[in-house]
This record gives sequence, C-alpha cells and structure tokens, in this order.
Amino acid sequence: MPQRTILIVDDSPENLTVLGELLCAQYKVRAANSGERALHLAHQAPPPDLILLDVMMPRMNGYEVLAQLRAAAPTRDIPVIFTTAMSAPEDEQRGLALGAVDYITKPLRPAIVLARVHTHLELKGAREVLQRHNATLEGEVAARLRENLVIQEVTIRALARLAETRDNETGNHILRTQYYVQALAQMACRHPRFGVELDEHAVDLIAKSAPLHDIGKVGIPDSVLLKPGKLTPEEWVVMKTHARLGADAIARAEADAHEPVKFLAYAKDIALHHHERWDGAGYPDGLAGEAIPLAARLMALADVFDALISRRVYKAPMPLEQVQRTMAAERGRHFDPDLLDLFLAGFDEFGEIARRYPDEPTGPATTTGAAA
Repeated sequence: MPQRTILIVDDSPENLTVLGELLCAQYKVRAANSGERALHLAHQAPPPDLILLDVMMPRMNGYEVLAQLRAAAPTRDIPVIFTTAMSAPEDEQRGLALGAVDYITKPLRPAIVLARVHTHLELKGAREVLQRHNATLEGEVAARLRENLVIQEVTIRALARLAETRDNETGNHILRTQYYVQALAQMACRHPRFGVELDEHAVDLIAKSAPLHDIGKVGIPDSVLLKPGKLTPEEWVVMKTHARLGADAIARAEADAHEPVKFLAYAKDIALHHHERWDGAGYPDGLAGEAIPLAARLMALADVFDALISRRVYKAPMPLEQVQRTMAAERGRHFDPDLLDLFLAGFDEFGEIARRYPDEPTGPATTTGAAA
C-alpha cells in the first residue's frame, strides 16, 4: 500500500514542527500555517488521506476551513481531526457536529496523536475497500440486470412474432407499433389528464408490453385467420376471440409469477382491450371512455395507424395524408379525443417511425379479404 499523506494545519510554527517530526517517520506530511494555505494543499493531487486541523487560527478558523472542505467534492470525504486548546465539552461537540471525525485537545500527547491517526486511517482504508467492493457489486448487478432485460425483450419479441407468423401482418409491424406506443405515451405523460398515471417507468413498461397485443391470434384456426376472402359473421365472432385468448394466456403467466408483475398487467390490458372503442362500439367487452385502460387506448391508436399505412394482401397502403384525415374523423368515436389530438400533433414523428421500419414487399394488393 502506498504511504499515506497527512496534512497538518496550525498557525503555530512550533506545533507544526512537533507534529511533523512525530508523523514523518510513518507518513508523508504536508504542512500549512493558515486556513487558506490548507485549502490550497488539500486540493493538490494526490489529496491528503487525513487532515489534522487547528481550530483557533487568524483570518479563517478551523470551523470555516472544515465547512469549505465539506462543500467541495474533491475534499468532502477527507477525514478531519481537530487539534485545539479548546477543551470544553461544547467545543468538542461543535467540532464533531460540523463533520470532524475526532477531537484532540492540546497540549498534544504523541502516543494519543499516533493512535488516533492510525485508527482513522484504518477506518478510511476500510471504507475505501467497501466502496470498491460496492462499485464492483453494483457493476455486476447492473450487468446482470441489462442481461435480464435483453432476455425479457427478446422473449417478448419472439412470442409476438409467433403470433405474427400466423397472420397477414408481416415484417416490422410489432416494432412499429411498439415505438408508436412509446412515442405517444411520452407525449401523453406531459398532458395533465394522463401525467399522474404515466410516469417514466409506466411508459417503459407499456411500450415493452405492446408487442404482445395480438398474441391471442395463435389460438385462432387457420381457416379463419388466413382466409383470403371476407369473413362470415360466424367467422368474425371467432376472430374477435383473439383478444380474450391473449389476455387469458397472459393471466396464466401472471399466476405462474406468484407475485404482481406490472408489465404483465399492462400486457393483459392491451391484449384484451385494444379493440375497444371510445364510443363503446368495440370488443370484446364494449367498454367506453375511460373505462378502457389507458394502455389499451394508446395501443388502439398505434394499431389502427399501422393497419392503415401498411400493405396487406387485401388492401393497398393508405397515403399518410389520407390516414391523418381518416383518424381525425374518429375523434371521440374510435379514439380517446385527447390522445388523438396528441397523436395528430406529433403525426410527423409517427410517419418517421413507419419509414424507419418498413415491411418487405408482400406482392400486389387485391380487393379481397378482411382485417381483424
């Protein structure tokens, strides 16, 4: 271990000499005969490991020096021992209350000084070891957390793509809708109506759960899900069950977790209710207005926007200008009015997300088919 450095501060040359001769055999010693000089030396690299600080000094006393040491980041953790002729209990109490680690009264006794110095340097060394250990541990925990988050996100995307492979929706639909939801939720969190419910953590969890919105489509028979023509009323009833199938699957995952998982709660709300409409004409439960969970209202806008702009075997993509007009006409009908206003105000951002994650060409559109 490198030799420790001690800064001794006293306006008396005799006291500096005594302390210097006492400490120099074991430590590197710096000496200052004023508070101003002490502050200068304390900021020189390497910083001292311990400061022995006289209290009664002209111009700047020890209390003032300590206050400035504690106010500066490079020196705030340096242990300070007051050395003073002020031996009243209230003087010692004041010094310790200001942040000194110890208080030695004059006349100084060499054995006491050496013992106190050794003790506080040992304590400082132990704190440094603990800090390094904590930093290493925090780094390992952060790395493990990042790894778990990556695994979680990859698993979510894999499950979402499982549903996507059985549907007419191809390519980057789940990425686009996830980023639409995230962008819209970030806009909404600054709105007075939504700010209480949408903090930064909630926005992150809702965006993370968005790819599972159509996970229930894995339970829809191919004869319905992949039918190239328009669905019959009976087939449409079957198709609409994907919302509840997805929510039920997520609910079973919640039960397996044995404790509440907020991410899964959002995912369940989105899967079950993203086809509800503000006016109550949606499915599966015909919810209306704010009875529809906020996460599902966000997802409804994202899902409809992406369906309108995307090419499918049964339709051509709709131009963005027409999409904007079409969605605006659904204010207070399909969509939450305030959320739609935010969406339309940031419409260019959603168009840019769509351009960033395009689908691969799926061939020319036809006039048959029906969207779920």
